[in-house]
Amino acid sequence: MSNQTEDIRSRPVKRVVIAGGGTAGWMAAAAISRVLGTALDITLVESEEIGTVGVGEATIPTLLSFHRMIGIGEQEYMAAVQGTVKLGISFENWLDVGHRYIHSFGFSGKDRASTGFQHFWLRGRKEGMASGYEDYCLELKAATEDRFAHLPNGGLNYAYHMDASLYAKFLRQFSERHGARRVEGKIADVLTDAESGHIAALKMENGDTIEGDLFIDCTGFRALLIGKTLGVGFTDWSHWLFNDSALATQTTAVRDAVPYTRAIAGTSGWQWRIPLQHRVGNGIVYSSRHVSDDEAREEFLGSVEGEVIKQPWPIRFKPGQRQQCWAKNCVALGLAGSFIEPLESTTIHLIQRGIVHLLQNFPQVITQPAIDEYNARLDEELQHVRDFVVMHYHLSDRRDSPYWREIAEMEIPATLRHRIELFRETGTVFHVPGELFGENSWIQVMMGQGILPKRYHPTADVIPKADLARFLDDIRSSVLSNVQRMPAHMDYLRSYCPAQKP
Repeated sequence: MSNQTEDIRSRPVKRVVIAGGGTAGWMAAAAISRVLGTALDITLVESEEIGTVGVGEATIPTLLSFHRMIGIGEQEYMAAVQGTVKLGISFENWLDVGHRYIHSFGFSGKDRASTGFQHFWLRGRKEGMASGYEDYCLELKAATEDRFAHLPNGGLNYAYHMDASLYAKFLRQFSERHGARRVEGKIADVLTDAESGHIAALKMENGDTIEGDLFIDCTGFRALLIGKTLGVGFTDWSHWLFNDSALATQTTAVRDAVPYTRAIAGTSGWQWRIPLQHRVGNGIVYSSRHVSDDEAREEFLGSVEGEVIKQPWPIRFKPGQRQQCWAKNCVALGLAGSFIEPLESTTIHLIQRGIVHLLQNFPQVITQPAIDEYNARLDEELQHVRDFVVMHYHLSDRRDSPYWREIAEMEIPATLRHRIELFRETGTVFHVPGELFGENSWIQVMMGQGILPKRYHPTADVIPKADLARFLDDIRSSVLSNVQRMPAHMDYLRSYCPAQKP
């Protein structure tokens, strides 16, 4: 151990210790080693005997930015993780049984005179000259047509489906090339400084001690450092998000992968379908108060397609967030810091945001202002994502089970209620710059789940009717023309990045 007379709180940050691997741990190792590897000693501790949750296989477009930041090439990545393209999420049975809409990653139409496109579309619909809102979004139309291509100047927004275990292996190789060191073994104890309460070291089962200046907790729901050792509490959101259990499995693919995730609502939760090049990731997320584990398992296995490769493994969770994701000299990433169910594929994004905020506030010496800034920014992002996910449940018309009837009576956060009522009454979307979900995401989900605004902005009435018709037709024609020139999703991928054997 280092000299204990030194005040651990004023020690320069030179040694970063990451507790736990998986997606969170290796994303942290990859980013920190790539950006600050020459200035730091980076150690990741994990045990082959401790499994990871093994889901988080659907992403959102922000992962492309993360990869660009640290220098990961797309073709190498996609081949290594058996990746496919994701243009959005197909929500099935959410508004009601048999109803479907897609929340895509694109932008619908074009804003005009500083007024959102939805206002011109609403007037066009009133005048009988506008088709469905989906016809004005390139990504949404490409998803429904099962097409994809890289367009010039990033003209198509997309994300990935990937094998999470292969991604962790890929990032491990990347991290080790940039100087990160991996230690195999289980953590027996977390040693703290008697005076400050800061974490001083991890004691391993084999007797080794790993000292550090900054510790990153990637131990999943156990939250071994941030929760068990430092005692940071957890804010429970289960009064807004009822689901607390999941089963996940893998099946063989019975058809070519589609370029979107499927989220299929059931009577007590929902199921995901994530198509990869070599298999399909499947899961059911449910409320144990409304359905037993055995009933959920039976429903799940009775609905999956293809041969089951791996028997379903259970996941228990509590939706919510750590009251501080950075406390003393410990930062919690991934499931150790927060969990909002995977409905909008935000788990990896929130890991990424935690890492980016850490890099932006990376301390020479740990100070409380840096900790406070980190926690404030992350709190804002978590609550924004929480509201967006809660909205899917709140706007459902389903009343066909106790689960949905209880959701219908649920009080929602005031911040979410304001957004919904503003759009319902005026067609306007409340949006704070920097929030993850942009105006078009809110519009697609709110209209997809039955809200048609009562009014639109008066600017839309200024444009002559013939000009409005031409404006709408030009956008729709451009979208259709671009989609028709794209090849089928899997045909494109097979030529772009042939998959490696997993």
